[in-house]
Amino acid sequence: MTSKHSHRKDEHVSLAEKFYQADTDSFDQVRFVNQSLPNMAINEITLNATLGTLHLTTPFYFEAISGGSERTKQLNARLAKIAEQTNLAMAVGSQSVALSDPSLVETFRVVRQLNPNGIVIANIGANHSVKDAVAAVRMIDANALEIHVNVAQELIMPEGDRTFAFVDRIGEIVSQLAVPVIVKEVGFGMSQKTIQQLINLGVQYINLSGRGGTNFAKIENFRRPQKEMPYLQNWGLTTIESLLESRPFQKQATFIASGGVKSPLDVAKCLALGSSAVGVAGFFLNQLIKHDDDEIIETIHQWQYGLKAIMLMLGCQNITALQSQKLILSPELMTFIHQRQITY
Repeated sequence: MTSKHSHRKDEHVSLAEKFYQADTDSFDQVRFVNQSLPNMAINEITLNATLGTLHLTTPFYFEAISGGSERTKQLNARLAKIAEQTNLAMAVGSQSVALSDPSLVETFRVVRQLNPNGIVIANIGANHSVKDAVAAVRMIDANALEIHVNVAQELIMPEGDRTFAFVDRIGEIVSQLAVPVIVKEVGFGMSQKTIQQLINLGVQYINLSGRGGTNFAKIENFRRPQKEMPYLQNWGLTTIESLLESRPFQKQATFIASGGVKSPLDVAKCLALGSSAVGVAGFFLNQLIKHDDDEIIETIHQWQYGLKAIMLMLGCQNITALQSQKLILSPELMTFIHQRQITY
């Protein structure tokens, strides 16, 4: 018998795919400046990236997608095999469901079983205790923990939380966990105020996760019987806006970008705006549903080549050089920068 929590996990996956928009580009407001005389070969370019103690051979990774049901166990298994073969890092979906129902632990544990040596990131909501955080990490022998903050999603979700104590819980987990702790939005972006609050709590790793990818406001409203909250479907800051908000803090914390990333060019833009790594969820969920594993592996290789090609056209031999690139911003983004008093 499928539990209500497992059913919700399956709903989230189905609705994420239903609302996926392959033809939209939330990064088209920024452009690179072509450099015509690079003095290097493409095989000299390296894609290595670091997140504190974590060393990534590729700066993009599988962001949290699934887990918590039999269907999503199969998705996690496929992702783990692909991650193992391509050496990508991988974050699992929220493990909260398995913390309350031990019968669902295997839907997450399969990731470590099939990818014993890879970088795997655990995931729980910010309303959980230190005990839960430790259990989530142990469940999959994780290299890091992602704590997701999702106030907008919870408030729109029919059965969601209505009271929040995120600040206290995040501070406790960050101070007591032995692995790196990443605090992540779920697609609504982060403001300068939020970033400063997290830094004050001791958070060193922040996933800005802006609007433009999987839209949980739209998903949760669709699950409401009356569907009466469509006015919030564009709530939040985009990924690019969130990266701009992070600019004053990029020497104080390590930033990850996610939300609407659909190409190596999107990855490059996120890195150029100061992120150290880029999470991709919706695009690869769409790939999982429409293509077999070998095709997805080939797509990942194409992304790796494409990112190197972009770096060569910019004269950047490594990710550090790419992070120092200046982009051309649209008039709308320039207005945003002015209103938000950001130096770029």
